[in-house]
Amino acid sequence: MSTVVLASPPVAPAAKPVCRHCGSALPDARSRASGFCCAGCSYVHRLVHEHGLAGYYRIKDEITTPADAAVFQARDYGWLAAAQAQAEATAERVPSLTLGVQGISCAGCVWLIERIFLQQPGARDVNVNAQYGTMRLRWVRGEFSAEAFARKLQAFGYLAGPAGEVTADGETRGLVKRIGLCAAFAMNVMLFSLPVYFGMESTYEWAGLFALLNAAFGTLSFLVGGTYFLGRAVRALRERAMHIDLPIAIGIVGAYAGSLYGWLAAEEHFVYFDFVSTFILLMLVGRWAQVAAVERNRRRLLSRQPQMQRLRLADGTTLPPEQVVAGQTLCVVVGQTLPVESRLESPEATVSLASINGEAEPRIFRLGQRVPAGAVNIGRTEVTFRTQQAWGDSLLARLMETQERVGERHLLLERIVRGYLVGILAIALLSGVGWWLASGDALRTWAVVTAVLVVSCPCAVALAFPLTDEIATVALRRRGVFVRESDLWTKLARVRKLVFDKTGTLTLETPVLRNPESLDALDATARSALLAMVRDNPHPVSQCLLENLLATGAGDDSPDGELRESPGDGVEIGPWSLGRAGWRNATGGDGTVLACAGVERARFHFLDTARPDARSELAMLAQRGFATYILSGDRATKVTKLAGELGLPPDRARGDLSPQAKADWLEREGAGDALMLGDGVNDSLAFDRALCRGTPVIHRGVLERKADFYYLGRGIGGIRALFEVNAIRRRTQVAVLVFSVAYNLLAVGLAVAGRMNPLVAAALMPINSLLTLAIVVGGMRRADRVGS
Repeated sequence: MSTVVLASPPVAPAAKPVCRHCGSALPDARSRASGFCCAGCSYVHRLVHEHGLAGYYRIKDEITTPADAAVFQARDYGWLAAAQAQAEATAERVPSLTLGVQGISCAGCVWLIERIFLQQPGARDVNVNAQYGTMRLRWVRGEFSAEAFARKLQAFGYLAGPAGEVTADGETRGLVKRIGLCAAFAMNVMLFSLPVYFGMESTYEWAGLFALLNAAFGTLSFLVGGTYFLGRAVRALRERAMHIDLPIAIGIVGAYAGSLYGWLAAEEHFVYFDFVSTFILLMLVGRWAQVAAVERNRRRLLSRQPQMQRLRLADGTTLPPEQVVAGQTLCVVVGQTLPVESRLESPEATVSLASINGEAEPRIFRLGQRVPAGAVNIGRTEVTFRTQQAWGDSLLARLMETQERVGERHLLLERIVRGYLVGILAIALLSGVGWWLASGDALRTWAVVTAVLVVSCPCAVALAFPLTDEIATVALRRRGVFVRESDLWTKLARVRKLVFDKTGTLTLETPVLRNPESLDALDATARSALLAMVRDNPHPVSQCLLENLLATGAGDDSPDGELRESPGDGVEIGPWSLGRAGWRNATGGDGTVLACAGVERARFHFLDTARPDARSELAMLAQRGFATYILSGDRATKVTKLAGELGLPPDRARGDLSPQAKADWLEREGAGDALMLGDGVNDSLAFDRALCRGTPVIHRGVLERKADFYYLGRGIGGIRALFEVNAIRRRTQVAVLVFSVAYNLLAVGLAVAGRMNPLVAAALMPINSLLTLAIVVGGMRRADRVGS
């Protein structure tokens, strides 16, 4: 009796756990247990359902960016209240206001913003333009608050700001217009060219009209689309650069000039108007694809940031930071930044210096001490300072300066263009000389030269290269990495060392709560009291507790009493206190204690920890040949300890560095092959020196304007994804170049042999373009699997 063994059906691999809000991969066991990649996503997910907006998850893209830490942080919207008042004062009937909005990533975001607006009192209608990152609001006077709406949007992960100039994406809009017109012209040229290919004789009564219309639409295509490449090629030559637009322009001009001559002289074998119009259209589409992908990532950021909050002097007058001079008495409110070095006139002040020197722990200053520019008041009361310098002499002013960015020249592409031009022009010249000597026929010789210039198609570089860039940019966007500058691809190949800031870049922005179970065990009354003490408090410990409270839900029934702060000790309201052990409770030890009437209710322990995947990602980057360094203003002992935890040698970690010292280190060790990654204004000078720069933070309005790319989420896996996608992109471009050489050898060979005519040229170009696109799509398919 035989035994039949039934084969088990293949078992599909278990789906990788993803965040229930944004769809990104969950980085560690804790996030997998909660179902959310971060506290921000958990909080926004809960808000969406509480407001009856769960339909958002049916509309949104499969993967969106994680909720930014800005959802928990206090933000000044005084400028918006003033803008609303001005709009109501100038409007005759219904007031309206156009704002920029940061964070739109898909149609679901547009739907969500519209629904949030309509839930506000006095809201009439809103028009959200995802393409430009703007929204136009209209409301009922006296009932609507733009400031309240902006705060509500921030809770959902969207930041409102002043509307920027639409001209920022003028190239994309101009290209779209040119593409639309040139597509219409190309279709008409083909319409009037087909009868010739199907055998229409020149003696046919409508042949002359068809030829005239063919020439007219071909000329229009040249004037609308061809001049775009011609103008850019001329500008590049004036700057002594060999731009890709130069061979495109030469091909267009050569084909159009030959076609125009052929039409005027009634020599059909010179007429390539259908080739000219189709070629121009394809080149415009390729250029649009390249530009649009980068501009979309730029539009995710606010094109204009609100100006720094005005400062109040002791006499009650206000002024912008740029007008601060030495000898003034400034009243700095909670969360406000001190613009210049000053002397403290209040008894005590708790400030954060993280944005200036990377020091994670708050600092306490006493009466008479000098406080550096850039210090942020994270106490609960207003603090008074006496300024010691003017804004122009301030370190903060230097760090916030925006230097003019010089674009990187694509040297490899310039060499390809130079070789292409020399080769094609030499072949055209030699074939012309050869045909003239062999036949003595000037028309035949010129027809061969024209055919060589026409069919030597630079499609591989002009169409395929921009398309690979666009596909790579889109693939990275799905991984939470957003390319802002198109020349990033050129520079990545030169990167040999990765330079990280510590606080907020390798570590998280806020400390991690080591014992969340203590928070979970609190009853509703204790949670409400804790929420009252940490809300609107910029202290890092308060921010951490606030994130955890809001992510899991907290009551809003605040206890009675005035909120009081003791700098260096803690805060209290009514019988409740939150502060260091032994302050308002009898127990000592370490940690931060929540107490009621002196009785401990919970003790919280915090850890300034590295991002979840930092060690493994740095190890994989090292395997790819990158040397990793840490430059920080934090204490050297802490920086060395973190380096050890991440598997880096001690000599790769530098602490106690000022912003200028970071920049000097880059200059000394070689900034020309460095990728700088930072999150605060203290990294600004180093950003200006580095070859490439990236940031994980986009809500502060400083480094994201200087960055070549930004990446979001709790991990740093996007950095490795950037290099892996770039490697796939480069391999695809090499394959396209190999195919292009083979195509041009065939096409130019036919032209030199005198076997090329307008019909063959018209057939070869779309075949070449389709095969080129097939190589690009096939080669770049692997980019979607990076990081999955």
